[in-house]
Amino acid sequence: MDISTVLAFAAAFFVFAASPGPDNLTIVSRTISHGPASGIAYGMGTVAGILVFLSLAAFGLSFVAAEMGTAMTVLRYAGAAYLVWMGLRLCLAAPVVPAPEPAAGRRGLPAVFLTGLALNLGNPKMPLFYLALLPNVVGASLTPGHVAVLASVVLAVEAVVVGGHVMLASRARVLLRTPGAVRRLNRAAGGAMIGAGVAVAASR
Repeated sequence: MDISTVLAFAAAFFVFAASPGPDNLTIVSRTISHGPASGIAYGMGTVAGILVFLSLAAFGLSFVAAEMGTAMTVLRYAGAAYLVWMGLRLCLAAPVVPAPEPAAGRRGLPAVFLTGLALNLGNPKMPLFYLALLPNVVGASLTPGHVAVLASVVLAVEAVVVGGHVMLASRARVLLRTPGAVRRLNRAAGGAMIGAGVAVAASR
C-alpha cells in the first residue's frame, strides 16, 4: 500500500468522520453537559465501533454485518432511546454551574462509551460505507499489515475530529457562569441529544 493510497483513504475518512451527524452532535452535547471526559468517552465508543466494521470489511466479512439486521436494529433503537432519555433528563435538570472537574461525570463513563459503541454497531450505513470505500480506494486485497495502517489512520483522524469537538465544546462550557445560562444551554444540549436519538432511530 503506497502513501498516495493511505492519504486518499485518510481524506475520504476525514470527510466521513467530520461531517455533521448524531455522533458529533452527541460528543458536543455530552462535553457541554457533563465535561470533556464524557465527550471523549462517547467518542472512544464510536471509534471502537468504527474499528470493528473496518476489520470486518477489510477481511471480506461485511456481508456478515449486513445480514445482522435484527441485532443491529436492536442496538440502534437501544442507543437512540438512551440518547433521548439523557436529553430529557438534561432538559428537566436543575441548572448547576459546572465545576472545573465534574465529580459525578466519571462514574458513568463506561455507559457513555458503550452507548457510542452500540450506536455505531447498530448503524446500517457503516458496513455500506466500507464496502464502497475500501475496494475503490485501497483495493480488494488487504493484508493484516494494511489493516493495521488503516486502523492507525482511523485513530489519527478521529483523534483530530473528536478532540476538536471536545475542545470547542469545553471552551463554550467555560462561559457558563450563571444558572440562567446553564439552564438555556441544558435545554439546547438536551434538545440536540433528543434530536440525535430521533435521527439515529429513523436511520435506515
